[in-house]
Amino acid sequence: MAKILMITGDFTEDYETMVPFQTLLACGHEVHAVCPGKAAGETVKTAIHDFEGDQTYSEKPGHNFALNATFAEIAAADYDALVIPGGRAPEYLRLDPEVLNRVRHFFDADKPVAAICHGAQLLAAAGVLKGRRCSAYPACAPEVAAAGGTYADIEVTAAVTDGNLVTAPAWPAHPAWMMQFMALLDSAAAERAA
Repeated sequence: MAKILMITGDFTEDYETMVPFQTLLACGHEVHAVCPGKAAGETVKTAIHDFEGDQTYSEKPGHNFALNATFAEIAAADYDALVIPGGRAPEYLRLDPEVLNRVRHFFDADKPVAAICHGAQLLAAAGVLKGRRCSAYPACAPEVAAAGGTYADIEVTAAVTDGNLVTAPAWPAHPAWMMQFMALLDSAAAERAA
């Protein structure tokens, strides 16, 4: 099974953090959730984003999500894959050079990466979207394009895979997003075993 790094932060989207974390654990993977400036055992606040007919999503307080690893102590090279949840966390995570370096590692090493919703902001800031097709929350489309990527305007329940990258617009896409990411994990495991 894979050892997976999840980079998150305060006001990450509740579902986009909890569901992949628990799904991957349930499938037997080891998942370490980290946040810059926080240690294992501390929590990040989550937010519940919903689509209620307004011009953008609404936001309500979510759960406190417990981190199980310490950002300052992890090395990206020790992980087989990366998960980037959405919400507001990527907006400030993209300002942290150490976060960007860790994201770049997964692309340089061609390891599986799953990003959803506003996670594309972190990918754009890391400079890893050039020539790639990437889905995200529609408000992130200009950032995907500015980073040299092609915004994948897909259904909110769909996901898209481009090489080692699986992206989706928002939490309604969890089944497609996780299914495509787990296919990449299986493929990477087969390559490691060969």
